[in-house]
Order: sequence, then C-alpha cells, then structure tokens
Amino acid sequence: MTTIIKYNSAPYDTADYLQTAEQVKSYLEAALEENDPEFFIQALGIAARSVGMAQIAKNTGLGRESLYKALGNGKQPRFTTVYKVINAMGLRMQLAT
Repeated sequence: MTTIIKYNSAPYDTADYLQTAEQVKSYLEAALEENDPEFFIQALGIAARSVGMAQIAKNTGLGRESLYKALGNGKQPRFTTVYKVINAMGLRMQLAT
C-alpha cells in the first residue's frame, strides 16, 4: 500500500520578503551582478511589486497594467520605463569601474 502525503503550502513570492528600501537595493544589485538583462528585468518587476505597483505607476506616470506587462517574464521594456521604475523606487542608476 502506498501512502500519499499532501502538503498545503502557500506560493513563494520573493516580493513578500523585500520589506525595506535597503533590501530592494541589495536585491537589484545582486540581480545586476548576474549580467543577464532578462534576469534583471524580472528582478525589477519583483522589486516593483514589493514596493507596490500602484505606487510605482503613480510615481512614474505609467499605467499599472502596462508596468505589469513591461516587467513580466521574457519582456524587453524600453530603457525609459526601466529608468522611471528605478527612480520611482527612490533608487538611482550609476556606473562604476
């Protein structure tokens, strides 16, 4: 006789664990270190959800639904969208050597 064990678990969402501005910043810095644009866009979408997509939409002047689409898996948003989202989270882009 085979015993089947069922587990009830909630879906894991990284956005639930990014609770401070410093955590969001560190998360995005780590994503940049992967040197993979698609991975970074996915991470940016997660970070934006952690802050609140409605707030990001308000701060950027972009539609909330448009942001969800632009920052979804496999998407390639415009640089201006990425730039606006980063600024809306209170972060700044800079280059370093």
